[in-house]
Amino acid sequence: MTENDIKGILSLINEPFIGKDFTSLGFVKQISYNGKNLSVILEISDEDFAGADDLKARITSDIQKAFPELKEINISFKTGILNHDSRQKEFVMPGVKNTIAVASGKGGVGKSTVAVNLTMALAKLGLKVGLIDADIYGPSIPLMMDIHTSPGIAEDKGRKVLVPVEQYGIKLMSIGFLMKKDDAVVWRGPMASSALKQFMEDSLWGNLDVLLFDMPPGTGDIQLTLSQTVPLTGAVIVTTPQEIATADAKKGYTMFDKVNVPTLGVIENMSYYKSETGKIDYIFGQGGGKKMCEEIGVELLGEIPINSKIREQGDAGNPIVNSNPEEEESKTFLNIAKNLIISINKRNTSGKQSKGPEIIMEG
Repeated sequence: MTENDIKGILSLINEPFIGKDFTSLGFVKQISYNGKNLSVILEISDEDFAGADDLKARITSDIQKAFPELKEINISFKTGILNHDSRQKEFVMPGVKNTIAVASGKGGVGKSTVAVNLTMALAKLGLKVGLIDADIYGPSIPLMMDIHTSPGIAEDKGRKVLVPVEQYGIKLMSIGFLMKKDDAVVWRGPMASSALKQFMEDSLWGNLDVLLFDMPPGTGDIQLTLSQTVPLTGAVIVTTPQEIATADAKKGYTMFDKVNVPTLGVIENMSYYKSETGKIDYIFGQGGGKKMCEEIGVELLGEIPINSKIREQGDAGNPIVNSNPEEEESKTFLNIAKNLIISINKRNTSGKQSKGPEIIMEG
């Protein structure tokens, strides 16, 4: 039995969400065997999906049939994400697999709260994640992540670069880290765009699975600068259910479409309020996000209810996904993150991983 024998078997079994086999996707991460015991670690878009046990059983059975002498076969899954293959991205941000814009057509829909908790949820799933506060005029990340320090400075290839601040295992950059408290950014568009480019091109991000951008509301200079500087994997649009919000959210979708950035999905925030008795009140209307998705042909990644704890934990600098992981809202963010990973992997299916698995031979 060799590594190629196992990879050959896995080349006949498809990853359930992407529809391509584990081997060609580069999702065979580790093969280790010792005598008659075999262990295989596979990446998958959602390691906790309903059919995980059945899939493990099928893989085990196929390997056992090919190698009946094996006494023990252990198959395990971990969350995996494909690389967005782009020469320009590799030049601007080497080591960053995917860049995602979290945007909205208007302010007041809770976009920054969603961006922070979505980032946290991706990290909880085991991914290496970063977040850029691209809302230069209204930075929220310092408060929501309880950061009171400035980025470091390092030498990289003969030039000085910024070292992102780390909090809760996430790498972060914000203009707010470089300002005094309560200072206002009074800049023209080109200056704000220049600051964003510095966050991308002159910062030491290292290896990340996903780098998210918390975008300012609207469709202006910052959005254009981002789409022109680095090829985005895609965008996520945040809206609330009411028509005035979805109408503006559609404009955000149209803007990204014009600059050839695909929308990976829509998140509906403030979808409903659930009282202690279990009664649901659709304060801002019902189904606006779903209707919008049907009209523009994208996926609804999830619906987030109104809960004062989300706001309270954001104000306290410890997002609810991190501070209260058992809350219903935290689990909602986690499911949204899983749906986003699936959407990213479908988008990146043509960009196969080139790195082979880690092979461990014992005995």
